[in-house]
Amino acid sequence: MKAMILPHLGPLHEGESRLVLTEFPVPEPKENEILVRVSACGVCHTELDEIEGRTPPPALPVIPGHQIIGRVEVVGANVSLFQVNDRVGIGWIYSSCGKCHYCLSGNDNLCPHFLATGRDVNGGYAEYITVPAGSAHAVPEIFSDAEAAPLLCAGAIGYRSLRLTGLQNGQTLGLTGFGASAHIVLQMAQHLFPDSPVFVFARNEAERKFARELGAVWAGDTEDQPPQKIDCIIDTTPAWKPILSALTNLRPAGRLVINAIRKEEKDKQQLLKLDYPDHLWLEKEIKSVANVSRTDIHEFLQLAAAIPLRAETQQFRLDDANSALNELKARKIRGAKVLIISN
Repeated sequence: MKAMILPHLGPLHEGESRLVLTEFPVPEPKENEILVRVSACGVCHTELDEIEGRTPPPALPVIPGHQIIGRVEVVGANVSLFQVNDRVGIGWIYSSCGKCHYCLSGNDNLCPHFLATGRDVNGGYAEYITVPAGSAHAVPEIFSDAEAAPLLCAGAIGYRSLRLTGLQNGQTLGLTGFGASAHIVLQMAQHLFPDSPVFVFARNEAERKFARELGAVWAGDTEDQPPQKIDCIIDTTPAWKPILSALTNLRPAGRLVINAIRKEEKDKQQLLKLDYPDHLWLEKEIKSVANVSRTDIHEFLQLAAAIPLRAETQQFRLDDANSALNELKARKIRGAKVLIISN
């Protein structure tokens, strides 16, 4: 099979083609697994975190990709959840122990033995992937493969982030950064909290324009002050500076939810500007998002179909994965980037 592999780690330089198109053996499913022929795979900032070593794979080479849509090709001997030709989605959570407190409470994303698709095991930048059947999800027919792919991570992590804000209808919501996840969260918030105005902070005017098109009541630069203080803000950026701006713009007792698996080091010195009275006092809260649980993905897919939610996508061929990653690194973003791998 054809696959894009990551051979080594380090900073990704402008225009660099780090991933290498390779002929790779088709994996064989174990008795509790399914073999999936991949049709589409979303491109996520977490791939940059892997490539640049912020969340490094335990072994190389590895095939990245964890927003996967495909059809079941082979069913393992002990699998009853799926049949051949069923369409399934595969997200960041590949497996967990199933026995610890976190797994038993539905927070398997916090399991100490958690394995991530496309980091700890080979992922979806390939023509085939195997996955435990319990980590695959039926995908509502209302979505095309390209539309469905970003729902497996950008959408599901946005769902978890929005839930962790504790937002109530009528309260104000802020979104810092307006890429794949935030443009889905905006649509979700409009459905779940119709009386809650949404404010968007983004460096790029194209992103701000896109946010206004989708219904944001206000969109400004990361350091701009909105017309009013905000109850809850979700930060989806890889930078530190937006955290300080978000904390400044929170109301007393407001909550900042940081939706990022890692933050980059280049502007970390911004934290030295942290001022307790301005940024943290009056019972403001900061909460991080680890990743998504299986329950998050299942619930979100049902909600997305009910809205129905539409992810805007930019499509690339598998062998153009490096171009997609370079655009993501350069913040050339409108919606989500998706690799189209097979029909």
